[in-house]
Amino acid sequence: MRGDPRIDGLLVQWGDRLFYPGNRSRESSAPRLTGQALRSRANHFRERIAATVVRRAPQVMVKVTGGGRGMRAIAAHFRYISKNGRLEVEDEQGHKLRGKEAVKLMVEDWQWGGSHIQEAGSRREAFNIILSMPNGTDPSIVQRAAREFAQGEFEDHKYVMVLHDHQANPHVHLSVRAESVHGRRLNPRKADLARWRETFAEKLRGWGIEAEASRRGVRGPTTSPAPLWRLKAAAEGRLRRLSSDRPTQAPMPAHVLEAWHELARALSGSSSEADRRLGARLQQARDKARGPETREVGPRPVGGR
Repeated sequence: MRGDPRIDGLLVQWGDRLFYPGNRSRESSAPRLTGQALRSRANHFRERIAATVVRRAPQVMVKVTGGGRGMRAIAAHFRYISKNGRLEVEDEQGHKLRGKEAVKLMVEDWQWGGSHIQEAGSRREAFNIILSMPNGTDPSIVQRAAREFAQGEFEDHKYVMVLHDHQANPHVHLSVRAESVHGRRLNPRKADLARWRETFAEKLRGWGIEAEASRRGVRGPTTSPAPLWRLKAAAEGRLRRLSSDRPTQAPMPAHVLEAWHELARALSGSSSEADRRLGARLQQARDKARGPETREVGPRPVGGR
């Protein structure tokens, strides 16, 4: 059955505003989608809505944890993430290295390959990044997704990555040299971190792992997982009690509520039974996020007042 272009158009319009707010400034110059391209984009948002609202897909974590201001600090981080050479280290060329001597050679390559990095300095020469997924995710796929992520985002930079699968949640430590081979310096901002999360989640989905990178305000009431340090301490027996997850009842911003509202209206007004079922689930989730005092009796028809 052919889709309804009107419904697909509404899903794309409000889905872009909800999931990709950074693109809104470029909306006027973006080409208008039609035909199969419109249908494909609308189906992308159907899947994102179902993953976020119905299946509550696991959220990826991408976090910058610091960076070395000098080769001494970078070398110490190499030793830490490799467990002093006991874990396998992979570099930007795909070479896999292991052992203390290999770590020492990596340090020399970073220090002298390109602009010289002093032993200690005031300028950040590397960025340390963690890419993580919840407990139960296949560590080998987390590693593959992290590899593809790094190849795309840091193709002009030296970097090393190490998989840690001995703790509760599998994660990859990624250390990226700040200066590229062309002399440009990495300076990640909030928008870059959002894109990194989206990209990492996309790479995981490409390997068959359900993963989302929705902003907290978009997800609504959630359960906050234990932080990485707490999980690590528990795994090593240094924590007396692992506290239970507690729900976070952060209110949704008004523009997010508006987008969810319009998406629910579009789905509920569709001729597709699957769309209407998804719209009903979305309406339930919206009501839960807004609270009983603001609930509506039911979705309004598309285009109605």
